[in-house]
Amino acid sequence: MFDLEKLKGKRVAIVGGAGFIGHNLALQLKELGAEPHVIDGLQVNNIGYYTTDYEKNINAERYIAFINERLTLLRNARISLKVIDVRDYHAISHALNDIKPHTVVHLAAIAHANRSNKDPFSTFDHSMRTLENVLDVTRSQGIHVIYFSSSMVYGNFDGEAVAEDRVCNPMGIYGALKYGAEKLIIGYNQVFNLPYTIIRPSALYGERCVSRRVGQAFIENAIVGEDLTINGDGKEGLDFTYINDLTQGIILSILKPESINQIFNITYGAARSINQLAEIVMDKFPGIKLHHKIRDGLMPERGTLSIDKAQKLLGYYPQYPVEEGFIKYINWYKSFSKHNSKLFKNKSK
Repeated sequence: MFDLEKLKGKRVAIVGGAGFIGHNLALQLKELGAEPHVIDGLQVNNIGYYTTDYEKNINAERYIAFINERLTLLRNARISLKVIDVRDYHAISHALNDIKPHTVVHLAAIAHANRSNKDPFSTFDHSMRTLENVLDVTRSQGIHVIYFSSSMVYGNFDGEAVAEDRVCNPMGIYGALKYGAEKLIIGYNQVFNLPYTIIRPSALYGERCVSRRVGQAFIENAIVGEDLTINGDGKEGLDFTYINDLTQGIILSILKPESINQIFNITYGAARSINQLAEIVMDKFPGIKLHHKIRDGLMPERGTLSIDKAQKLLGYYPQYPVEEGFIKYINWYKSFSKHNSKLFKNKSK
């Protein structure tokens, strides 16, 4: 699938690379012979966040352990980590000039829609400001910039598999900023001929995530014996995507010239209902029950994203339906909790 000769020695700077997506990508690139360099301030959805107001976050100790495992894996793989605040133009400029990357993967952002709506200033500061700095540093150097957008840019889906050329109508701060960032990148391409690829993922899950998306919340509740809760009737479908499928799509975008100046949905390509995901968890944790609550009106109604374009241009073929990927995720949680039992106690009992 991957042209390993083209990957060997290829320098890839991963901005926000100590996060969930970034560290998994860095480890995969290193294993395949590339030269990943992680740049991260370790503050946004990372160690700095969870060690601030530690007592107020009931998941802090658990997620600090996840993040420490990420850092240990990066260190053991001998992957460079530069701890800098990407909002600092001079710091990111110096770092990228030092690395001299062939490709920059930009992941630095507030990675949670609800948090974005509650704190728009920080969302802009850590999402748009960081991107602006990276674009300005790379604009005249011919460096390929891969930007992580979101399926949230589409707004409400229309019932069919959503393709990249669909009109976008994002809802809320998070979706609006992601779509605005896409337009900014395209503007830099128009003015400075900056080569880009925009990736729109959906409903990601996998090892060492700390965003507590719906699937993660299900597993963590079940491990400590708590019931599952869904906001809404649970019939809504999401295009759940395992992290290994996403990293496949990113690496293909790095390798393939066909990715330049394109937008891709990188997902599994088939929505499954939230109720179905809950059933998988309840099957693995007998006795756990499911409850429904009122749905958040600022969350768009989503579904399947078409991956036809990524399959045609990149040769992207996802390998992990939820029956496989989510089972791997559950098994990882069971193993981690077995060796770290003190981190998985029912706080309500």
